[in-house]
Amino acid sequence: MKNLNFIDKLVFLINSVVALLLLLSYGLSYVPPKTFSFLSVLSLSVPVLIILNMAFAIYWLIKLKKQLLLSVLVLGLGYNYVVSFYKFSSQTQVSDFSFSMMSYNVRLFNLYNSIKDDHIPEKIENFILDKSPSILCFQEYDSDTSLKFELYPYSYITANSSRYTSELAIFSKHKILNSATIEFPKSSNNAIFSDVIVKTDTIRVYNLHLQSSGIDPNVETLDSEQSNRLINRLAATFTAQQDQAELVASHISNSPYKVILCGDFNNTIYSYVYRIIKGDMLDAFEESGSGFGRTFIFKYFPFRIDFILANAQIKVGKFSSFPELPYSDHFPIFTEFILED
Repeated sequence: MKNLNFIDKLVFLINSVVALLLLLSYGLSYVPPKTFSFLSVLSLSVPVLIILNMAFAIYWLIKLKKQLLLSVLVLGLGYNYVVSFYKFSSQTQVSDFSFSMMSYNVRLFNLYNSIKDDHIPEKIENFILDKSPSILCFQEYDSDTSLKFELYPYSYITANSSRYTSELAIFSKHKILNSATIEFPKSSNNAIFSDVIVKTDTIRVYNLHLQSSGIDPNVETLDSEQSNRLINRLAATFTAQQDQAELVASHISNSPYKVILCGDFNNTIYSYVYRIIKGDMLDAFEESGSGFGRTFIFKYFPFRIDFILANAQIKVGKFSSFPELPYSDHFPIFTEFILED
């Protein structure tokens, strides 16, 4: 420090705080939101902290100062977190996959005209016809839609008793043996599953939509009072998600079949709920994705909050996301799977 000028000393002080926060954040996925709800909100800042530490490391490298070791060391300790944030191309190209899956939060097919385009439902339908996934999972589905999805002779849709309930749907080209809903207590969100026959195997497919905060992601500014309300609301949301995630994880542990799970988690890979649900399953994006894997329209940052997970016995082939599609506030994700004989 003694060889640094005043500006560099100030920069290193800020660097030290940011490095410490990132180091502490590595353990946030092990902290149940019910125990420290405020800390669970901090998990949203992990990508920002990663970027800031990279920026500090580059700053010190340019200046040829040994202070770069601080951020380099912290980033190295969290290597798995860093590489999960951005993936260089690692797709497994296969010519003969067993089946494919798409997960898509369609926001009721633009029922309330959030997007000023009267043809959103037809555009979504044409996109799905083009990609033609074997299994299609929707969150925020609208059972009153005029869309038929005639490619799919089998389906399971949650019974919707209220317009305020978040409907889920599973459509399949493969025969469905059994389906049911997993109700989340004191929530309009839920999860569903279907047991699907693929070749000679049976796969249990889960589709879930965890608690949403209902916060507008495009808000421009927040005063201190609004910021406090935002933090409190997120803390309450993540606490509710803990119950939902533990309920789903328990259900998965009792599955008699191989499992694939998809859905809108309304949370990131750095959260407690993601770790609990994922368990020892594979994240399709981490296996075969590339880039940021952005799945949600957020003005300031490429958030990935929609996931496709699978048991290790099911090989992940190609993974794709479609951030160019402006048909919802979420982007669809698509994966090809290979069933080993």
